[in-house]
Amino acid sequence: MPVRSPYPDVEIPEVSLFDFLFTDFGDRADAPALIDGGSGAAVTFTELKGMVLKIAAALAERGIGAGDVVGVFAPNTPYYAAVFHGILRANAIVTSANSLYTPGELAHQLSDSGAKLLFTVSPFVDRAAAAVAEAGMPADSIIVLDGAEGYTSLRDLLATSAEPPAATVGPADTAVLPYSSGTTGRAKGVILTHRNLVANLQQIKPLGNVGTDTKILAVLPFFHIYGMTVMMNQGLHARATVVTMPKFDLPEFLRVISEYQVQRVYIAPPVAVALAKHPIVDQYDLSCVDIVFSGAAPLDAELGHAVAKRLNCTVLQGYGMTELSPVSHAMPDDRPDIDLNSVGVAIPNVLSKLVDPDTGEEVGPGGRGELWVKGPNVMVGYLNNPEATAATLDADGYLHTGDVATVTDDGVFTIVDRVKELIKYKGYQVPPAELEALLLTHDKIADAAVIGVRDEEGEEVPKAFVVRQESAADLTVEDVMTFVAERIAPHKKVRVVEFIEQIPKSASGKILRKDLRAREAATS
Repeated sequence: MPVRSPYPDVEIPEVSLFDFLFTDFGDRADAPALIDGGSGAAVTFTELKGMVLKIAAALAERGIGAGDVVGVFAPNTPYYAAVFHGILRANAIVTSANSLYTPGELAHQLSDSGAKLLFTVSPFVDRAAAAVAEAGMPADSIIVLDGAEGYTSLRDLLATSAEPPAATVGPADTAVLPYSSGTTGRAKGVILTHRNLVANLQQIKPLGNVGTDTKILAVLPFFHIYGMTVMMNQGLHARATVVTMPKFDLPEFLRVISEYQVQRVYIAPPVAVALAKHPIVDQYDLSCVDIVFSGAAPLDAELGHAVAKRLNCTVLQGYGMTELSPVSHAMPDDRPDIDLNSVGVAIPNVLSKLVDPDTGEEVGPGGRGELWVKGPNVMVGYLNNPEATAATLDADGYLHTGDVATVTDDGVFTIVDRVKELIKYKGYQVPPAELEALLLTHDKIADAAVIGVRDEEGEEVPKAFVVRQESAADLTVEDVMTFVAERIAPHKKVRVVEFIEQIPKSASGKILRKDLRAREAATS
């Protein structure tokens, strides 16, 4: 039997995302919607809407309209939100690009999505220009937010005297084309509609106490669906204030939280490691923090509790993916009693079930199975990729997440691992995430990742890639292997260890195990 959310279904307005977010600001009209954490520059809700309408009008003047795709290749700033919603108000579609992309990766996304324009910032112009050229787009397709010689600027767009076009998009129209992280293959365009995004904002609202007095820190990127929905658009929806950072830098991160008295901090697990272990944290007053919410990758409970104790706050965890707009499961603000190793409960309007990948049979409480999710937040499909869509979405509307989970009788879900990333050692399943979580409890380990490699007998065995703490040059391979062996079942022991400088990760914090496998193949 599918597991229903413990929350009643919520109503999903049949409107565009612009109409949902920008209709009535009430007494928050002149309050800051977004603040640049570096400069302190603020944009009020009224100013933001004015910029959105100007950008929409200017884009329409340049021939952008319904069904057209516009790329955004930029770090977090208040102007990202203006451009994002300006594109949507022009009846067009946003494709948000990873700000770490190489020209080749960006060119693939621009070509695949059929983008006609690209917004970027001056430090990214060289990469943007190379990508635009490779994608066969005209050189004047680039708009530079902060201005660059020879390019149209955001200031130019805002100077238009034209009126915005008539709003023609509806709930079923495509709003965004984010590209999945590519951890299981080349990045694919994920088709998310206005209704998908509106639905997810309505679905997460009952679980979190986010209101007009809330300040949200947005250090995770807006180009990623986690930052886009949970930080940028949830902030706008709740009439809260979103404080932006262009990238993660620990001292700056801590300063911004302290200076702007941020109560709600959204992170990925690598940030939790820093918050739990780095001595510099003690130099800042973080007493303002109420909630630290982790997503994008599994957070180990011991690590989460260490953060909660150090910051005297509540640490929660949730689950989602780009294809789910992104949230499907979360720990509610008022349920810190839920096991922090879990991802909480299904959000409103979501049906979940666990299915044995080998037999196709549903799995009940206590058993392991692939998590399937159904709800109004589930994507339409992958752009121009019917094969991948068919492999992910079934005829009943369930999205097959590729993640292995368990569920309790109370409907609390725990993600165990990826279906394709389980290591099979002598017939036993070894979840990499479990070993990674254990390794991170070692005082001398700053970060870790685990993959399966072949030993001399051809058996798949767990290999740990370990980043030492700066003060732990004396940590040895034997130390690591003994530490794990003393705390884990024999078949799960780490049998190979390699020390490296950095674990490769996506912008949202997911370990890029495919990169580690490629590294392993190159050195074998």
